[in-house]
Formats: sequence, structure tokens, C-alpha cells
Amino acid sequence: MANKILIVDDEPSITVPLKFLMEQNQFEVMVVHSGEDALAAIETFAPDLVLLDVMLPTVDGFQVCQNLKSDPRHESIKVVFLSAMTRDMDIAKGHTLAADAYITKPFSNAEVVRQVEELLNG
Repeated sequence: MANKILIVDDEPSITVPLKFLMEQNQFEVMVVHSGEDALAAIETFAPDLVLLDVMLPTVDGFQVCQNLKSDPRHESIKVVFLSAMTRDMDIAKGHTLAADAYITKPFSNAEVVRQVEELLNG
């Protein structure tokens, strides 16, 4: 059974190629464009890993990660931030919220695939 990946980003220029890339690597993929939709999709899609942008409308990625990691039903879901927020304090905040990785934009496709496979395959 393929691992499930939820991609959360409000930019189609990011989500379209990321979805294609993950599907090429045999992952089942769902894409949503807001924090609210991400929280709903986590309940219905039950992803193994979330590729999560920080800057989202209304509910930001930090809030999504915090909700996810504080819920015992979902705390084992891996979270990888993909963010244009590159300041040390933003990266530190992501790790403080128990994100499993923080990759800054622009990113290399190979780096994202490597990180996802490493987190899902131990």
C-alpha cells in the first residue's frame, strides 16, 4: 500500500509539480490550499506525511502543525515544512512545534523526495 502524502500550499506553481513528483515516486497524494482544508483532510485522508507551507490564508502552517502534533490520534504523522520563511527564528519555531523537517524555498525536488523517503522509511 502506498504511503499517503498531503500537500498544503496556496500556490499552484508549487502544488502541481510537487503532486506530480510525489506520484512519480509511488505516493498517494492529496492537495489542499488552506490550513482549514488541511485540518479537514487530515481527518478524512489520514496522510502518513504532510508537506506544509507556513504562509497560508487564515490558519497558517504553524497552527496546522501544532494542532496535528498535539492530537494523540495524529501525532505520528510526519510534518515537513516547505517555506519561503528562511529566518533562523522561523526554522526554529517549526522545530519547536515538532515538525520533522523544514525545507526552505526554493527547494530541489531531489531534496524533497529524499527527505520524504527518509522520514517514511526510517
